[in-house]
Amino acid sequence: MEWRQQTSVSCGDAFNEARRWIEEVTVKSFGCNDFRAALENGVLLCDLINRLKPGIIRRVNRLSTPIAGLDNVNVFLKACGKVGLNVSQLFHPGDLQDLSTRATLRRDESARRLKNVLITIYWLGRKAHLDSFYSGPQLNFKAFEGLLGLALSKVNYVTSNPHFFFFVF
Repeated sequence: MEWRQQTSVSCGDAFNEARRWIEEVTVKSFGCNDFRAALENGVLLCDLINRLKPGIIRRVNRLSTPIAGLDNVNVFLKACGKVGLNVSQLFHPGDLQDLSTRATLRRDESARRLKNVLITIYWLGRKAHLDSFYSGPQLNFKAFEGLLGLALSKVNYVTSNPHFFFFVF
């Protein structure tokens, strides 16, 4: 199998797993088959992190306007920082924008942006997994191996090997 085909199949697994996990944690349906469109208003993302850390987001803007959606996505990303995700683990708020009407859109740009969202979901799932107070559905990290590749295998080695130490000078 060619590398590009393998990556897209693996990313498909990550999309399916992210969707499953978000729906199980929030007890809400995506409402459509379009991953980006389901998350674009930020409501499901805010509901997700509120289930992982109750009360971390006090108010979710449920208006159906682009500004409300952007506000929710920004609030979600700030909450991710509060639970310990680094800036490098977070997607950009613009990654959930609908790019289908752009005349100059590169074919792979939309996919790259959605992969950024998946990476944030992956890291949020890892935080939930390590949180002793969280007992809800777990994210299947193996579904993300094709997306994260070598970086993921290094993280898994470091976090699963008790004899691996970091020294900071």
